[in-house]
Amino acid sequence: GGRGSTAEAINNVGQVTGWANTASGYHAHAFLWASGTMKDLGTLGGDGSWGMAINDRGQIAGYSLIAASSSAESGITHGFLWEAGKMRDIGSLGGKETIPTAINERGEIVGWAETGSGDRHAFLWRDGTMTDLGTLGGSESLAFAINERGQIVGESLTGATGEPVVSHAALWQGDVTMDLGTFDTWSGSATGINDRGTTIGWVIDSSGASQGFVERDGEMARIEGPAGWRTHAAAVNEHDQVVGWLYSGTNDASRALSWRNGATTDLTALADSRSKAFAVNDCGQVAGTSGTGYADGQAIVWETGGA
Repeated sequence: GGRGSTAEAINNVGQVTGWANTASGYHAHAFLWASGTMKDLGTLGGDGSWGMAINDRGQIAGYSLIAASSSAESGITHGFLWEAGKMRDIGSLGGKETIPTAINERGEIVGWAETGSGDRHAFLWRDGTMTDLGTLGGSESLAFAINERGQIVGESLTGATGEPVVSHAALWQGDVTMDLGTFDTWSGSATGINDRGTTIGWVIDSSGASQGFVERDGEMARIEGPAGWRTHAAAVNEHDQVVGWLYSGTNDASRALSWRNGATTDLTALADSRSKAFAVNDCGQVAGTSGTGYADGQAIVWETGGA
């Protein structure tokens, strides 16, 4: 009912989740879009909610403001699992903010949450229990993706003596946390992993310029953009098709991209002047947002035929 919307995730049957402004224009609600119909998922009692991930079973992970009984509870967000028409509070790590980012087919949810001390830590929620995944030695970590093998990727501060406050790409597998490094750059993060183990993310050099990457079978490939444009990798499907966006370091413009086998495709020709792609399914359908400006962006699905 409102002006803006964003599609954050899409599953293999074409169902989409994200968030859309309500008719009041002041609050966003998580939605499920299926067969041409957008369904408002409601909230956990607060004014807003945001859908972040969806699996092929139609389970949706996201976060919501909770009902505030006092000023101290104002602005607190909890993660949720939505299924069969009901939104379930999955709790927190003791802090004021919980942000789920991904869900696999087993209903395992990852993301990051503020701890009681105020630091942000990656978490895994499984079978009703939220587990703090810890860090690489620093104060903070974030998880962005989980595959069907239970491998989780994200980023973490290392806390290494004499090292600047930068992040390293991280992989959590079982009880082991692995430092994936920065791929010979200044800082790095892993944002996606598929069931084949192909990992994507971004790196930043000492000048502050960033670039998306794909790592598979021990080989790293940079996601190149046109001259003057930087790249961000957001999601990868089982065919190693990567989506994300190009962005300019000078005028804050962004353009949705699709990358596969070394070739980068600008999706903006199919949309408006500002766009970002956040998710891709195994059929090559890409979910994101597009518009002439950030305030009027609309949820969109591109059909790229990437399967």
